[in-house]
Amino acid sequence: MRYRDYVIYRLILAVFVIFGVITVVFFISRMIPSDPAALWVGAHPTPEAIEKARKELHLDEPLLNQYLYYISSLLNGDLGVSIRTHNPVVDDIKSAFTATLELILFAELLALIVGIPLGVYSAVKKDSWVDNFSRIFAISGVSLPTFWFGIILQLAFFKYLQLLPLAGRVDSVILLEHPLEIITGLYLVDSLITGNIPVFVNALHHIILPALTLAMYPVGLITRQVRSMMVEVLQENYIKTAFAYGLPSRKIYFKYALKNAIAPALITVGLSVAYTLTGAFLTEIIFNWPGLGRYAAYSILSMDYPAVLGVTIVAATTYVIVNLVVDLIQVYLDPRIKL
Repeated sequence: MRYRDYVIYRLILAVFVIFGVITVVFFISRMIPSDPAALWVGAHPTPEAIEKARKELHLDEPLLNQYLYYISSLLNGDLGVSIRTHNPVVDDIKSAFTATLELILFAELLALIVGIPLGVYSAVKKDSWVDNFSRIFAISGVSLPTFWFGIILQLAFFKYLQLLPLAGRVDSVILLEHPLEIITGLYLVDSLITGNIPVFVNALHHIILPALTLAMYPVGLITRQVRSMMVEVLQENYIKTAFAYGLPSRKIYFKYALKNAIAPALITVGLSVAYTLTGAFLTEIIFNWPGLGRYAAYSILSMDYPAVLGVTIVAATTYVIVNLVVDLIQVYLDPRIKL
């Protein structure tokens, strides 16, 4: 199969997967005992108001008709209106997604900065105390519960050391004193672009703890992957020849060996991005981060099914796209893989 045909084939499969996820979540959300019309009306609903809301939301029609209404609106880019916030779900998700994206990107950056050097030194110092420490650290990273590690960080850096804030994205007082011009929705980027240093510093302090929590899993994965590949690459003849010629060891490890060992690690990074999107749900609740995870949690608790469906579509689409990109990169980097 040619590369172009493979891409088209995977895109068609991706559409079917996303459509299947939407269908399953739609019908399951409708089976949960609740009254969205009463939630829509408010705290003191009257029977007349509930009946009016039921007609407005098409809840008085058969389930199949409701499903067709939803699919028709979805094809026009309309995810419905949130029962909890009464805002268009698209607008709510757009606002929350940028906060989650900023957190994920920062966490992945930390994972790369820590995971790659740790994996390299672990392979170079194989079976030494450095290697043992690295392996224990990596295993701990992939096995520790996210919520537990986040709470430990809050206790250590907020309660005892008082170095970093407990929760939130930025202090409201800082935003009042130094209003931030929103350009991309990423506070760190926007504050840098506009030269708003107080907001940048404050946002940086707030993102460190949730990003560390979220980065633990990808750090473990990357460290283990890089170590495993580096151990194999360091046995190759061209590496032994480079040592025989007296080249600097740092240049051999990080320029020649790592270059051939980094491809599987980059694929791991891609897959971990998809994982961190779902892992961010718990992290955002613990750190009161105004992202997609916190929005989804509040929506589930209030039975706001249009919002739940919207978050599901975004998460499923992101996961499918990231996996598709990772597979295409893998095929591009390694021609031995058959399409």
